[in-house]
Amino acid sequence: MESDNKRSRTSRLSLIVLAIVLSMFAAGCKKKQPVSTAPPPPPPAPPPAKIIEKPVIATFEAEPSTIERGQPSTLRWTVTGETTSIAIEPALGSVNANGTRQVFPGNTTSYTLTVTGPGGTTTQSATVNVTTPTPPPAPPPAQPKRTISEVLSQDVQDALFDYDSSTIREDARSALTRDGDVLKQLFTDYPGTNIVVEGHCDERGSAEYNLGLGDRRATAAKEFLVQLGASADRLKPVSYGKERPQCTESNEGCWQKNRRAHFSAGQ
Repeated sequence: MESDNKRSRTSRLSLIVLAIVLSMFAAGCKKKQPVSTAPPPPPPAPPPAKIIEKPVIATFEAEPSTIERGQPSTLRWTVTGETTSIAIEPALGSVNANGTRQVFPGNTTSYTLTVTGPGGTTTQSATVNVTTPTPPPAPPPAQPKRTISEVLSQDVQDALFDYDSSTIREDARSALTRDGDVLKQLFTDYPGTNIVVEGHCDERGSAEYNLGLGDRRATAAKEFLVQLGASADRLKPVSYGKERPQCTESNEGCWQKNRRAHFSAGQ
C-alpha cells in the first residue's frame, strides 16, 4: 500500500514536470513579435539658394530733354547692385555706375543705358528732342540810295524870314537845326558834295535891293548851320532875289513862302 502511494506521488510529480516542460516548449515555439522602434529623423533641409537680383537703374534722365540744334543736353544716371558692365549707346560706350555726360545730338536721339550683372540685364532709355532753330527774319531789301536832290527835297525844310529881314527867327532856328543834322549826314554819305544855300525874296522892292536881301538871308542861314557843325566850305550861299518865286499870288501867305532860305545840290 505504501508502495502504491509512493508510485502515485512519483507519477503526479512526473506529470507536473512534464506539464512544465511542455509549457516552456510551447512558449519557446511562439513567434517572436518585432520590437517597435521610432522612425529615423528626416534629413536636414538644404540651405535656401542665394537669390541674385538684377542691377537696378535708379535714375537715367536727360536735362533739358528738348534743345535746339547745336545746344547741349546733360545725361545723368545712377546704378545700384552688382554689375559686370554698364554702357550708354549710341556713342558714349562704357560708363561708371554714377555720372553725367554732355551730349550734342544733331537730331532727336534716344540714349539707352544697359546694365548687366550676375542677376541679369536692365535697360532704360532717355530721349533728347532736337528742334531746328527758327531762322532769323530776312533783312528787308536794301533801299536804293537816294540822290542828293531827293534827300534835300524830302528831309530838308526852308527857313522862312520876316518882311525885309534876314534875322533868323524862332521857327527858322528849329527848321535849320533839323536841317543841320541832315546836311552833316549828307556830307558823310556823299564826300565832296556841295550844297547851295539859296536866298529868296517876295516880289516887293527892286530887283537890286532883293538880290542884296537874298544874299543876307542865305549867308545868315549858312552861318547858323556852321555854328551847328556843318562844313562851312561845303555850303555855298547864292541870292536869287525875287527872280525865282515859289508862289506867284500877291498876298501875304504867298509872299511868306517866297521869303526863304532854300537848299539845293551844288555843281
